[in-house]
Amino acid sequence: MTENDIPRMIDMVFDLDGGTLPAAYPFALWAELIRLVPQLAEDKSVGVLPLRGTGSNEGLLLPKRAKLVMRLPAILAELAASRLTGQQLEIAGNTVRLGAAKTRHIQSYPTIHAQLVTGTSDEVLFVEDIKKQMGELGVTGKLICGRRLAIKGGQESIQGYSLVLHDLKAEASLQLQYLGLGEDRQFGCGIFIPYKVISGLSED
Repeated sequence: MTENDIPRMIDMVFDLDGGTLPAAYPFALWAELIRLVPQLAEDKSVGVLPLRGTGSNEGLLLPKRAKLVMRLPAILAELAASRLTGQQLEIAGNTVRLGAAKTRHIQSYPTIHAQLVTGTSDEVLFVEDIKKQMGELGVTGKLICGRRLAIKGGQESIQGYSLVLHDLKAEASLQLQYLGLGEDRQFGCGIFIPYKVISGLSED
């Protein structure tokens, strides 16, 4: 598979005004997004990047300049911006508001990481499966498997590992950022972003 075979993806970045969200916010957040833009659920390549914030006993505390970032095909960008800008989202009893939106182009980096890539709880089998997925995409690179992580909310549960991929060629980096690895992109899984420092991690 080459870059030309892949629909062009971009990041749509929204200002986000809110307070604290529960740790299992990804499920409720996605439900609100597809309530407002049902077309998002029709494209499996659409993803929502994990929100950045400070973890606490109450959940995830959003900073004052929080951002909601969606990775989606460029052809959906205008629709998403028009339907979501200024909207109020109810997330597990917490209210957040989406502000102005802007697009951000995805650039190639030799080292990228994902907060959580879904897969088996067995780390050896997980790494083998990731290598298989990369082979199916026709990309090569080295990987570092990080902590085992889980997102749990009600009857829903997702598990996997954090993952760093490095020594990537430009085309491979873009493919992996466009397509991701594993499942559940709508809940923030398998979405890669630039990662500048890999010191302190051990390679498997």
